[in-house]
Amino acid sequence: MAGRIEDYALIGDMQTAALVCRDGTVDWLCLPRFDSHAIFAGLLGTEEHGFWRLGPAHAADAEPPTAARRTYRGDSLILESEWDTPRGTVRVTDFMPPRDGAPQLIRIVEGVTGRVPMRSALRMRFSYGRVVPWVHKHDGRTVAVAGPDSVWFDTSAETYGKALTTYADFTVAPGDRIAFTISWEPSHKEPPAMPEPEASLEATESFWREWVEQCTYHGPYREAVVRSLITLKALTYAPTGGIVAAPTTSLPEDIGGVRNWDYRYTWLRDAAITLSSLLRTGYRDEARAWREWLLRAVAGDPENLQIMYGIAGERELGEAELDWLPGYEDSAPVRVGNGAAHQLQLDVYGEVTEALHLAHMTGLARNDYASLLQLKLIRYLEDHWDEPDEGIWEVRGPRRHFVHSKVMAWVAVDRTIKLIESGDADGPLERWRELRDDIHRDVCEKGYDKERNTFTQSYGSKELDASLLLIPQMGFLPPDDKRVIGTIEAIQRELSTPDGFILRYPTEGEQEGVDGLPGDEGAFLACSFWMADDLAMIGRVDEARKLFEKLLSLRNDLGLLAEEWDPVRQRQVGNFPQAFSHVPLIDTALRLTASGAYGG
Repeated sequence: MAGRIEDYALIGDMQTAALVCRDGTVDWLCLPRFDSHAIFAGLLGTEEHGFWRLGPAHAADAEPPTAARRTYRGDSLILESEWDTPRGTVRVTDFMPPRDGAPQLIRIVEGVTGRVPMRSALRMRFSYGRVVPWVHKHDGRTVAVAGPDSVWFDTSAETYGKALTTYADFTVAPGDRIAFTISWEPSHKEPPAMPEPEASLEATESFWREWVEQCTYHGPYREAVVRSLITLKALTYAPTGGIVAAPTTSLPEDIGGVRNWDYRYTWLRDAAITLSSLLRTGYRDEARAWREWLLRAVAGDPENLQIMYGIAGERELGEAELDWLPGYEDSAPVRVGNGAAHQLQLDVYGEVTEALHLAHMTGLARNDYASLLQLKLIRYLEDHWDEPDEGIWEVRGPRRHFVHSKVMAWVAVDRTIKLIESGDADGPLERWRELRDDIHRDVCEKGYDKERNTFTQSYGSKELDASLLLIPQMGFLPPDDKRVIGTIEAIQRELSTPDGFILRYPTEGEQEGVDGLPGDEGAFLACSFWMADDLAMIGRVDEARKLFEKLLSLRNDLGLLAEEWDPVRQRQVGNFPQAFSHVPLIDTALRLTASGAYGG
């Protein structure tokens, strides 16, 4: 049975990622890419759909013991888990070395005290748990083959097969170190090189240490910021610079419900705000790589900008349901692909333009095509900004004139005007200044409720939307504007949970609301961080700090956040870990540090 979402640790190699539970079970791993088929899909089903458990031996009718302690080794993505047993203490180190050849997941068992009986149980199931591979020996190595895929299992421990599972039973004493490795290779190619676990561990630790040393933030929230940065780096697909929103699919926003989506793709919005956080903390190489990814993905067709692409820039992300998987805690359907890829979401023009503007302002080397792309995007917005769209939350109901979408269209025009004014691009300056004024006037006239002193979710609506919190952060209106303050206070009144976190928008329980879906969802963590930002901007810095530190307390023991927080069940929900939660954590930490609003 899968653990709670927050029970999982992330390990990865910047091309794919695995989730490791507290009991030493790898319940999720896609090979060779984030968006490939899973070989361990127990997270979304049962043990029959694939897992790899490594930990102290236990009775067949007992639950596997959970680690007494676990941590990342320093500022790295190397997981160390320790079990205290009646016979002694044992440590398991899990990691995926940055790839130089075949992708590998390496697990090293180390005896600490006593003599501890251990068991490795490896059940590989290809194609999201649907296909049982042919497992056999090849030159003394164990290999599982199915169709185009082969996974090679290497260890010095003696192994045996039983019930379509590969086992190893062994005992470790102090100083013993026994390594287990799986490596993926296309099945038609020669076997991958024999792994070198100890050398790979040293190289992986060096990689992360050197990467973290580039961080320019040294404020009071450094631990949380660095862990979030490492998580964002882990969600970056190194060969292309694309950034996935999360390494998982179909972890539910509403446990037992249908709000289950595949997040293993590159949303322009999520990637753009990730880029902004990386730039603000000193990571220019990642920013440059993402900009190049963007230019390749959009090349030749900027007028038909998609809201998301595959990690190599693929456009077709057809959505399908895997009916053989029951879903996480029976949250069905399990989906792969994402049908929202072809939605119209006008706000992405603003997020992309803001990211390009920030890259320009922080001195990233000029790219003439990036400037040309920016100009083309504004020419498209000239003709389409006043159309209804699906908005930032990808509603599957009817299109509306979402206020946030209009605000971000204004941001796109505003930042492009600044680019032209700096002398780094040419464009119809006066015409676009008029366009900027027209959008601003339209939003203030049609998206603002004078009686309640608040902006609304969409034109003519009475509903609120937490994306309105971005109005002062984007510079659309100053923080001290009475309409901004009124909107912040209205969202606090109407979209707050009892523990003070923020919902995205009202949902209607069993009825289909604005998003066209039944059921509810948890508090959206990004929106809660936005609220902390806004409170700091309007001078309520102590309140902002308290909310921020309350949000930090929701992280799991390893500093990771999913997309949402279920205030009833008091647990994390949604895909995990989620870039769209870790990015605003970084941004809020930077803002509070700059304002001096922190304790201690």
